[in-house]
Amino acid sequence: MTRLIRLVIFFGLMSFIATAQVRPEEGGHEFQVWTGGGHSVAGGTKETGVWNVGVRYGWILSAPHGPGFLKGRFEYAVDAVPAYLIFQPANTAYGVGFNPLGLKWNFERRGRLSPYLHLGGGVMFSNHNVPTYTNKVNFTPSAALGTHILGEKYNWSLELWYLHISNAGLGMLNPGLNTVQVRVGVGRFWRGKE
Repeated sequence: MTRLIRLVIFFGLMSFIATAQVRPEEGGHEFQVWTGGGHSVAGGTKETGVWNVGVRYGWILSAPHGPGFLKGRFEYAVDAVPAYLIFQPANTAYGVGFNPLGLKWNFERRGRLSPYLHLGGGVMFSNHNVPTYTNKVNFTPSAALGTHILGEKYNWSLELWYLHISNAGLGMLNPGLNTVQVRVGVGRFWRGKE
């Protein structure tokens, strides 16, 4: 794990040093591959870890607007999540998911950093009940605070991500699972047709 953290920091710094030219802009698009992991926190099932990997596609829908430091652009994004691993005391569940709702606010760029807030939601299907004794179909609302580290062609992202996994009453029991994760992604923005 320490080696992975060092590699992420190294490549993040290399992207930071590169001249930033590709950034979120109106009419542009985003593609990103990401991975994240974390552990359960208070408010739900305990002693559970989650790791996932996915891809994101986004459409930047607005020009910059808003007052002062809140100024930014609105982006709509979808995520495909081909791999969830949920490490529960009773078993390890494997799942897949799709997040069709991704509302992202890309704040104005600060040098080579482009901070953002993200609210999302989707569904996850797993081979075992998540949490144990509940359901194999769950909903996945989430919130994140992160930043893109813009490079010449590609960018890295680093975010703190809150993920709630719950069956929303589809099963008899619904204790839910709350996790806080660190997510790292690599991707790029590109301009729409001029």
